[in-house]
Amino acid sequence: MSSSRPEESTRDKTTERADAAEPAGSAAPRASEVPSRRGRVRALDAVRGLAICGILLVNIPQITRMRGAPEPGVYVPAEYWSQLLVHQRFFPVFSFLFGLSFAIFLDGAARRTSVPRVVLLRRMVALGVVGALHHFLQPGEALLPYAIVGIAVLLPASWLPRWLVLLAGVLCTAAAVLLLYGGTALIPGLFLLGLATARYGVHDRLDRSNTAVALVFALSLAAAAPLLHWQSGDIVRNSYSHGAAAAGILLASAYVTGLLLLLRTRVGPAVSAVLEPLGRMALTNYLTATLLVVALAPVLGLPHSMRFGTAFALAGGILGVQVLWSRWWLRRFRYGPFEWAWRVVTWWSPVPLRGAGQGV
Repeated sequence: MSSSRPEESTRDKTTERADAAEPAGSAAPRASEVPSRRGRVRALDAVRGLAICGILLVNIPQITRMRGAPEPGVYVPAEYWSQLLVHQRFFPVFSFLFGLSFAIFLDGAARRTSVPRVVLLRRMVALGVVGALHHFLQPGEALLPYAIVGIAVLLPASWLPRWLVLLAGVLCTAAAVLLLYGGTALIPGLFLLGLATARYGVHDRLDRSNTAVALVFALSLAAAAPLLHWQSGDIVRNSYSHGAAAAGILLASAYVTGLLLLLRTRVGPAVSAVLEPLGRMALTNYLTATLLVVALAPVLGLPHSMRFGTAFALAGGILGVQVLWSRWWLRRFRYGPFEWAWRVVTWWSPVPLRGAGQGV
């Protein structure tokens, strides 16, 4: 994926490429399956930043145990639009990026060590520990299941040919939608689809594929429209269904491709300036957002309420602060604080935190 951001220095490109992902990478692929990778794919950070925004909108009601509509046909407007446009729409994006980033990280690890899978395993275990602790504040958090599925699914898949990874990803995702109503059941399939995307080098060619991106955007939106219309008829009953899960996948695809197209317009640099810092510090922002919600929600009267408008205002305030803080931090440091700590554990050695030329 490309971005309208300025070019990084050669040194920054070579040192940051393996860090484009928060998750660790899979084992070294066959030489014939490794596309040329030069420089950080910065649009991935913007897409990840978009996912962080959407996930926070969903997480606040879960963390605070807000109440939903009491009966069919009775909606709080903010909740209605959240169920229609946000719920199950950004979780697939984050899951797909995890699988894609898995491959990117491992390709970098394979050039630095003869045991990249050991590095990967240590990285996933560390993520699982953080997720287990985070679970006490947010029972529906994603890090722990990501770590478990990463070890159980992505690690073994790193030995498979890319065509088989792609097939398995399609089948697992379809089964999750058709049999299990989506949700966390989508994680294995989307992980594999992200891994396959990296193995085929699709993300490296997107800057030369405007027509293809526009076509995927149009088809995704067109396919999602009738499902959204159906779901809007009864949000309470239809939000957990096969149709809603399919709509989530399709709308997630439309969001991602729509953002990629937007990044190539005149407003692209401004959009990237907001989303990219969020994405580069995705782990830090994900965890600190939970801490802020836990601290501020009681003051705003959110627990066990139906104040979805207030919840979304809180999300906007948190994201605004995180954008400013992330930009300030990344002008001075190479990684976000949690990203840095995770990297130290991953490599089990000191990692420089400060570095010049890391501005966003």
